[in-house]
Amino acid sequence: FLSQTLLLERAKVGVMIDICFLIPLSATTELLCDFLYNKVMNRFHTRFQASVFRSVVRQEIGFFSTNRTGDITSHISSGIDSMSEALSHDLSLLMWYLLRGICYYAMMLWISVPLALFIIVTLPFILLLPKFSGKFYQRLATEVQESLARANEVAMETFQAIPTVRSFANEDGAAQCYEKKLQETYKLNKVEAVAYGASILQLALKVGVLYYGGYLVTQGKLTSGALVTFVLQEGELSTVVLLSYYPSMQKAVGSSEKAFEYMDRTPQIKPSGTLAPTNLEGCMELKDVSFSYGNNGNSLVLKGVSFKLCPGTVTALVGPSGCGKSTVVALLQRFYEPREGQVLLDDEDLNKYEHHFLHQKVALVSQDPVLFARSLGANIAYGLQEQCEEKVIQASQQVGVHRFISTMSHGYDTNAGEAGKQISGGQKQGIALARALIRNPKVLILDDATSALDTDSQKLLEEEIYKEETRRRRTVLLISHRLRSVKRANLILVMEDGEIRERGTYEELVEKKGLFCQLLRKQPNGAEEGRSSSPNGNNRN
Repeated sequence: FLSQTLLLERAKVGVMIDICFLIPLSATTELLCDFLYNKVMNRFHTRFQASVFRSVVRQEIGFFSTNRTGDITSHISSGIDSMSEALSHDLSLLMWYLLRGICYYAMMLWISVPLALFIIVTLPFILLLPKFSGKFYQRLATEVQESLARANEVAMETFQAIPTVRSFANEDGAAQCYEKKLQETYKLNKVEAVAYGASILQLALKVGVLYYGGYLVTQGKLTSGALVTFVLQEGELSTVVLLSYYPSMQKAVGSSEKAFEYMDRTPQIKPSGTLAPTNLEGCMELKDVSFSYGNNGNSLVLKGVSFKLCPGTVTALVGPSGCGKSTVVALLQRFYEPREGQVLLDDEDLNKYEHHFLHQKVALVSQDPVLFARSLGANIAYGLQEQCEEKVIQASQQVGVHRFISTMSHGYDTNAGEAGKQISGGQKQGIALARALIRNPKVLILDDATSALDTDSQKLLEEEIYKEETRRRRTVLLISHRLRSVKRANLILVMEDGEIRERGTYEELVEKKGLFCQLLRKQPNGAEEGRSSSPNGNNRN
């Protein structure tokens, strides 16, 4: 008796030791599995979101004209977040309960083969609910994402234009517009909530099991205790879990649908070539170029435009608003492909040049340049592989912004703020000019890029453009509404209604008394200048 008691005590001690060993081991294993699973899912989320973003930024410029910014950012952020959450949570639970369901079904077969077969027979009908409801959730989730994107677009538009909103005292109107968009999302969410409550087929399965099981009990083929056990096991079966989590997975697929579309979308512009010559002269030419935005071929913005920009010369492009000047700039930057004709650089089509090489050699400065929320030095060196402080300072000195940057407490490390809001419009233009000149481009396009500069900075830039040393190695295209600022240009092109109507030097165009002269006279002191430039100072009109 003592021997048996001793053995029993030893067995108890052994069990306790096993338990003390297995519990920490189980907890450690579970912790390790969770860590590895979450690590893999987080890596997937990061890489997938980065891949979608990379695909979007490589789309043609027209893509961003036809798709709202709020839509794009919403689909990239919240849509992918919804999918990742479903994969990290719902998918893991789905796999776990599926494994559990197999075990439970094996136990149900052991309890009652007829009832287990009844479950198998009814299973296809039960799975019809998640199949059809899953597609509904997927479509509904897509609509919810689009609704959220519209609300985000209103918010972004309001915040970016807050001075205008404040100027017109329309804060309440903006808030009401945003709330209206949120109400649309709320309505869709209510439909979603009602859809999740649909469980009629799950209830039908339970009723069927109880009915058929009761019949087997009355026939003496199954005990009441076995029926109770079977019903409890059926409640844990994976079918119920599938009905709960499958719609969530479909919803996640719907939320990320646009993100996959962005990844699969092919840019509607020819891929860049591989041409990157070591010696580039910088001669650009438009040959019989016609262009229209979108698919509207009947409304041409440019109509058979032809001109050449030669190295060592400064060419000015002028004309009334809406005549096609900005479209010419967009084509020279290869933002769009011409509908007809060619855009050439050193007698080669632009699409033959390697993308990075082309935009290092052809630099653009616009009237309202965009700065990024980073340091002024980083903005000047934007797009360069390495940021050389010496080159940054040199480019800043060329356009006269080094002085104002030096007076700032953090110098070139001063943050420009969102969209450059921490500095003035003239300072933004100066930074943008330095950003273009630091590349030492072969072709420099200035699209009304000096309108906000002070007089000293304008003189510095004018000296940089027209001095002999830089003129020999650079092609310059000036676009300006102030016609007197292009007086020194070697050639002036006058556009109207998408066509080149006049070309010549400043004096030649004034002598013609044509479109250029008409535009000149509409500007302050323009009439005086037109008369003084004509022979004997006489006005022939």
